[in-house]
Amino acid sequence: MLHQSYVHGASDKPLLGETLGENFDNAAARWGDRDVLIVRHQNIRWTYADLKREVDAFAAGLLALGLEPGDRIGIWSPNNAEWVVTQYATAKAGLILVNINPAYRVSELEYALNKVGAKALILASTFKSSDYVAMVRELAPEIDGCAPGSLKSARLPHLLSAIQIGNETAAGFYNFTDIAGLANPTHHARIEELAGLLQFDDPINIQFTSGTTGFPKGATLSHFNILNNGYFTGAGLKLTPEDRLCVPVPLYHCFGMVLSNIAVLTHGGALIYPGEAFEPLSVLEAVHEERCTALHGVPTMFIAELAHPRFGEFDLSSLRTGIMAGSPCPIEVMKQVVADMHCSEMIIGYGMTETSPVITMCETDDPMEKQVSTVGRVFPHVEAKVVDEEGRIVPPGTTGELLARGYNVMHGYWEDEERTAEAIDVAGWMHTGDLATMDGEGFVNIVGRVKDMVIRGGENIYPREIEEYLYRHPKISDVQVFGVPDPRFVEELCAWINVVDGETLDEDEVRAFCQGQIAHYKIPRYIRFVDEFPMTVTGKIQKFAMRDVMIEELDLKIAATA
Repeated sequence: MLHQSYVHGASDKPLLGETLGENFDNAAARWGDRDVLIVRHQNIRWTYADLKREVDAFAAGLLALGLEPGDRIGIWSPNNAEWVVTQYATAKAGLILVNINPAYRVSELEYALNKVGAKALILASTFKSSDYVAMVRELAPEIDGCAPGSLKSARLPHLLSAIQIGNETAAGFYNFTDIAGLANPTHHARIEELAGLLQFDDPINIQFTSGTTGFPKGATLSHFNILNNGYFTGAGLKLTPEDRLCVPVPLYHCFGMVLSNIAVLTHGGALIYPGEAFEPLSVLEAVHEERCTALHGVPTMFIAELAHPRFGEFDLSSLRTGIMAGSPCPIEVMKQVVADMHCSEMIIGYGMTETSPVITMCETDDPMEKQVSTVGRVFPHVEAKVVDEEGRIVPPGTTGELLARGYNVMHGYWEDEERTAEAIDVAGWMHTGDLATMDGEGFVNIVGRVKDMVIRGGENIYPREIEEYLYRHPKISDVQVFGVPDPRFVEELCAWINVVDGETLDEDEVRAFCQGQIAHYKIPRYIRFVDEFPMTVTGKIQKFAMRDVMIEELDLKIAATA
């Protein structure tokens, strides 16, 4: 039994001291003729050897564009085969892949590309209601009059090349399928040479995570970070070359990119993509027809699958394991997943983008009670502790902030030393911002948030970012955004707005101001216009008081206690 809330994930399995590209090449050599990628909506079925050919050809093509190791390249796309090819090709070319949320709108895309100085952008043509090509044209109208690869844009000064996924053509854009053909033998030789030059501590990936004080921060992750986190995730799931993982979670997020793609490819298994984005019927069909053994998702996804009217038509008996993460899992949902979806070894995980992402995870044989009431124990080769406001480790069962240290902690926020120093202390501990307890066996329970982050359907939303955007509206004098309980998404956003004297404003005008500029899930569902905000005597805003008012007004008491 622990006498203090500190644990170290000792393991007899060593960390992998190699780059993602080296690991991938070894996997392709070992499992070349086995299935690795089945993308149902694209009618693609590739073996490891097939994927290696695609990856190597595309990697060489990226060098032919003039990109060099260390350059940043964005990807703005839903789930598809091109995403995986790009993930591994950029790693082999020494490029830093910048994940851009498919829900991002114009202002968010502009910020992300300029923040990292991206020289190239790979994008889908469209996705749902988003016309990506049109949004790029809005930001860089110069693209219509230039040859592909020679963009000179006033608003996107670093961007030279835009690469469109799909068969459609557009002035100034390359097509994804064109890139491999740009390479010559010199570029292919350079890819082989880089295999011996790239180091596993080199940065490989930037993922944007929202901040409480304005714009998103670019968490910078290395080969070592994400390769090992994916590998040990696969080991925790007991994956083998016989396993087939259904992946309905988005690839732009660590859940898809690391806990799915890398977890599977480090263990010789196969990835099954049921669709561009989550849709419960396509998941059920994929599991049934592809005989999937594992399934990932946030709780809302599993709830939607279980509730689908055709659920009983599908044979899900091939399922064994998977990960449920992103937000707290109701115990009844987990029981249903185990009983009705045959996922007897379903596990819960916890982490954050800045830790690649896993910090803690349950094991497949942990008791059901621990699976749903905790987020498991510390991950192999990772340290965790719970500290009080003075930074002292607290006794087991005592609430404090959860900190993590180890191979999984990011390099830092891209070109932001100040916020990096706020997140990672001088001893190398990552401050998660989450309030937690640790019991005598080392199981961690997340009990709240130090800051006011809202988790809506597995998406982490920081109200300050939305407030900063709404402050731009000329009729808004002040605004406070916070979360309120929701039975479907766990939390929904609510905005209290103080209007400039003499002006009038309604909910539709506020939502129209947000539409197309910020991601749909960041647009507040509830909007109230108020003359003042509840405050302390010292003038500190009391968001909890606003939340209580909305729970009463909207009759959300049941959701708040569920």
